[in-house]
Amino acid sequence: MSKATIGRALATAGAFALLQPAPVHAQSLIEELKIGVLSHDAPNMWARFRQEHQGVDVNFEALLRPSLPLFLGTIRPALGATISTRGDTNHAYIGARWQIELPVGIFFGLGLGAAVHDGHMLPDSVNHKALGSRVMFHIPAEIGVRLDRQNSLSLYFEHTSNAGLANHNEGMDRIGLRYGYRF
Repeated sequence: MSKATIGRALATAGAFALLQPAPVHAQSLIEELKIGVLSHDAPNMWARFRQEHQGVDVNFEALLRPSLPLFLGTIRPALGATISTRGDTNHAYIGARWQIELPVGIFFGLGLGAAVHDGHMLPDSVNHKALGSRVMFHIPAEIGVRLDRQNSLSLYFEHTSNAGLANHNEGMDRIGLRYGYRF
């Protein structure tokens, strides 16, 4: 079994574990679940180096409780994974997400965290990035609209790189659409 297959299986198992309902008398650890489709290694964004194969990635994310008020919004833990449907670089991440919600139903989110990937660290071909280190920074940004109290649609961008802390730092950008369900 390949590393990519094992990574996909672990990410899927983790997503299903997060979907288990909490007891009725207790507040769930999960504030919101999000799923989306992203362009793999989107061109002409923040990471302007060689590109991996173009394709579609699937993103799963859980925004967790508790949250803390911060600068007109809230900050909360985020846990997620982005899986390549072509077998290219996948990553799992954990971080903090600051989000502000406007009364008209529009929201903005920014985050910072760490990601662990299964991609290449050193240059080996024209089809893979030289990401430089196994652990990287994860920087997401999101803008969306609340359709009602529970459902949302958003434009989501994520950048992963080692910020120049390793000899190679090609980084990777993904952008796409996500659906969110708030509990």
